[in-house]
Amino acid sequence: MTDHTATPDLTPTPGQTVGPFYGYALPYDHDSELVPPGSARAVQLTGVVYDGAGVPVPDAILEIWQPDENGVVPRETGSLRRNGFTFTGFGRAAVDPEGVFSFSTVDPGPTEADKAPFISVVVFARGLLNRLFTRIYLPEHTEALAADPFLSSLDEAERNRLIATRGADGSLRFDIRLQGEEETPFLRFPGHED
Repeated sequence: MTDHTATPDLTPTPGQTVGPFYGYALPYDHDSELVPPGSARAVQLTGVVYDGAGVPVPDAILEIWQPDENGVVPRETGSLRRNGFTFTGFGRAAVDPEGVFSFSTVDPGPTEADKAPFISVVVFARGLLNRLFTRIYLPEHTEALAADPFLSSLDEAERNRLIATRGADGSLRFDIRLQGEEETPFLRFPGHED
């Protein structure tokens, strides 16, 4: 007869624990460089991912998707093989131990006339059973921002939390708060579970 009782020294398997387990599989060479850093069109997008207590999250991964400077959504293949010339509109960045992420990208253009340009963001982090979706809007497009249907559905404080800050050097700063009073507004798509 076989003894089927559990022993206390068994180690949980990935199916029984909350990740992340991405360190070995998701990062790839130049993953956060949509354009080469320092190139004429490059803009640094940086920020910190915070948890609900305001503590930096040291193990999150962010993905961004965006159009190019002219508002063209790229249809190029090769997102995982950077060649320094082809803009695919996709990037992935793991945060550092202080929760800081950084991308080398371009300012997205509007995909339609009079529309507010934005960068789509997906957040993967510890404690999240499903990824979170949000947007980063550029601060310069005030009329388009005021007319944006998504931003118009939010109160002023929430709207402001989706607009990046422009540095004197042209860089963009956008912090993400996963919970709490200053939580970043997140989107829900059909079929997206809590």
